[in-house]
Amino acid sequence: MIRHIVMWKFRPGTEAEQEQFLTGLRGLQGVVPQLLRSEVAVNVGEGNYDAVLVSEFESLEALETYKNDPRHKAVSQLCKSIRVDRVAVDYEF
Repeated sequence: MIRHIVMWKFRPGTEAEQEQFLTGLRGLQGVVPQLLRSEVAVNVGEGNYDAVLVSEFESLEALETYKNDPRHKAVSQLCKSIRVDRVAVDYEF
């Protein structure tokens, strides 16, 4: 099993787009079959990253399939237009 964790910092003034992105990301659960579990959350503190995704996949191949799914790519494209930074970690568990 692979856990995929991603965190983003967003540009100020993009709050509406941020909500649209995070809602779209949440909507992939149960739609993209490779995505076994996901949690999307917004940071409640200050001075850190703004949002996080914690998701699980059966394998690295399943994660790659998810990343290339057109539904994920559409959501990801929105994120790319509003983020200032992104970090990710993938690990076996």
